[in-house]
Amino acid sequence: MTMPLLSVRGVRKSFTMHLRGGVHLPVVDDARFDVISGECVVLGGPSGVGKSSILRMVYGNYAVDGGAILVRHPDASEPVDLASAEPRAIIELRRSTIGYVSQFLRAIPRVAALDVVAAPLIERGRPVAAAREEARRLLVQLNLPETLFGLPPATFSGGEKQRVNIARGFITDHPVLLLDEPTASLDAYNRDVVAGMIEDKLAKGTAILGIFHDEVVRERVATRIVDVSAFSARRAA
Repeated sequence: MTMPLLSVRGVRKSFTMHLRGGVHLPVVDDARFDVISGECVVLGGPSGVGKSSILRMVYGNYAVDGGAILVRHPDASEPVDLASAEPRAIIELRRSTIGYVSQFLRAIPRVAALDVVAAPLIERGRPVAAAREEARRLLVQLNLPETLFGLPPATFSGGEKQRVNIARGFITDHPVLLLDEPTASLDAYNRDVVAGMIEDKLAKGTAILGIFHDEVVRERVATRIVDVSAFSARRAA
């Protein structure tokens, strides 16, 4: 039996609206699913049911009210529970095991696009020249004009920033990869390129959990869709 690289077990999440008199807003209740190697599980359902909240909990950006989020590195004997892990363990897990492509690029000001993309490899010990060459290859694949490689992404268009963001997220070989609407700002041609890159990751055994509002891309890459409406605390209420 194939062991899942990611297991979400009975996860609950709510928010307290302090600026509105401490109103308690439940979002997710008893979310549970697995993602195995080579599988792209897509979080589906209408806006507001908690898809982004689940993705952010899995990456450790949101605290979890209850349940477990088990992430297993292929070389590890036991998974790490992100729901209860110390911040140091979460940082190490992000470095070694779980990658994330958000909808927005948060780059350090004045750092060139090429170096923004190469940084994750350099942080993992890859020589600078080799990391920059891999970054260049990905940016070319994503059709970013080479005239932009040496410029900071702050002045780029939304689609250009997103291509830098995607290249940065795809440059490593994390066993688990989270994708939050990676093609939202892209034209049809570059959406097709990214879909091909996702398929390449799956062929290499990456476990992917994502949100895709682009129906064409979703139908192409999804191996399974999890309807988050079933876990929506708002619906249950």
